[in-house]
Amino acid sequence: MKNLILFLLFSIAVSCLIGLAAFQSSSKNNEQTGPEQQWAIHDMNRPLPPVVDPGPADPPLKPPSDATILFDGKDLSQWSDSKGEPTKWKVENGYLEVVAKAGSIRTKKELGDCQLHIEWATPSVVVGEGQARGNSGVFLMDTYEIQVLDSYNNKTYADGSAAALYGQYPPLVNACRPPGEWQTYDIIFHRPHFDQDGNVTKPARMTVLHNGVLVHDNVELTGPTAHKARPPYKAHPDKLPLSLQDHGNPVRYRNIWIREL
Repeated sequence: MKNLILFLLFSIAVSCLIGLAAFQSSSKNNEQTGPEQQWAIHDMNRPLPPVVDPGPADPPLKPPSDATILFDGKDLSQWSDSKGEPTKWKVENGYLEVVAKAGSIRTKKELGDCQLHIEWATPSVVVGEGQARGNSGVFLMDTYEIQVLDSYNNKTYADGSAAALYGQYPPLVNACRPPGEWQTYDIIFHRPHFDQDGNVTKPARMTVLHNGVLVHDNVELTGPTAHKARPPYKAHPDKLPLSLQDHGNPVRYRNIWIREL
């Protein structure tokens, strides 16, 4: 009986060691195959997200009672250009439209953790292809971009397609409607946290629904948005403006509101 007990204890110990080794190996492999290691930024060989039909566009929905309205379709009193001056973007028929070379715009209100709702439409007349077609962007804290692009039958690099966390993560699926139709982003954003020395202690995280379809599920951002590389985090204030990008295309926006979390 004593020998049998010793044999069983020995077998259990060996099994535990084998399991631990397998877990460590798996963890190491997962660390080495993250998006920043597996794919170069804007890698054209990165698989494109599968296409799904999000259904027809809905009319603008009334914001929640506790929301802060950033654009109500009437004026840009809540916005300025990057220098703090009045913006030259156009407002008409309940939407605002990018004016090429007018520069990006930003909210006068500064934001951190928030729920953001924003609706956008690319031009109905298609001009250009790839990144030159209906390009703009929504920047949380003026730093972390959700790409706006006409990705309807328009091939480009996966991490630069519509609803991509630009340069980092493609959307799980391509839920784009045809050009000219209204589309929605519903975004849950949690800002990064930094210690007193400027080191990041908690990376930014984001959940995004594109036309009601989940395209990012509480993903951890690798750092600020950039075009040619993935830079590390750099300490910044707890609250910064929301900004919309002028990329030279007449993209339209409407029904913009936030709830601070």
